Amino acid sequence: MIIDAHAHLSDTEYGNSDLYQAQLREAGIDSAVVVPGGMMDVRRMTDYITGRAKPEKPCPDNAYLAAACSSLGGRLTAFACIDPHDPQGPEMFETLLKSGFRGLKLSPMSHQFSFASKGVAELAEICGTFGVPVYTHTVFSPGASTAKFVSLARRFPKVNFILGHMGFGPADQEGLEAAIALDNFFLETSTGSYLHIKESVRRAGPSKVIFGSEFPLSHPKAELAKILLLGLKGDDLDQVLGGNIAQLTGISLRSDKP
Repeated sequence: MIIDAHAHLSDTEYGNSDLYQAQLREAGIDSAVVVPGGMMDVRRMTDYITGRAKPEKPCPDNAYLAAACSSLGGRLTAFACIDPHDPQGPEMFETLLKSGFRGLKLSPMSHQFSFASKGVAELAEICGTFGVPVYTHTVFSPGASTAKFVSLARRFPKVNFILGHMGFGPADQEGLEAAIALDNFFLETSTGSYLHIKESVRRAGPSKVIFGSEFPLSHPKAELAKILLLGLKGDDLDQVLGGNIAQLTGISLRSDKP
């Protein structure tokens, strides 16, 4: 069973649930983990990375995810995106977890926080209580760097942490070394370079690498092709394509294609 472990859904022309479902069918992917999108227009990603633009809609639309998951009979699993600056964030996060969400999505580019902040620690503690993982990308800044995220993972050894896009840049060695050293640290492949994904599987092992697409910025079929080109076989391929994220989230590996 193939699970896309990272896709952004939003009520937009380029990132909506119907479009994503069509791309999953084209790629032959069974199910997915989705997070709120639309906080930034990913068609202008360079503007945000360079600071020329700020997120237009920084409030994550978790309700859109809930509706999409409900309408698709369990094929989608949601991670809640919470702004660590929001004083109501922990309460909101617990409510969403109790309603069926299965993880935390952090967005340092949208919400401008440090992984060492009190707000992030409170959310990580809730993840430990509910047994769900933390997913985030990192940025090139002192507070939200890969090194800071690794430090957070070391601080909460009973919580699983997923580093989006293999870290910052095409070959983030800090992220790879953490995946090798820490039992609770994993690498998600979307938009990662083929060579770095290959090296990560070789050095950290297939149990530490998780396939994701980064829809709508990339197409699930394009990201899946990179994984298939690795030449993995049997259990190794199964772990990367779905087994690892299923174990971290409790997703059933039973395929229910329509």
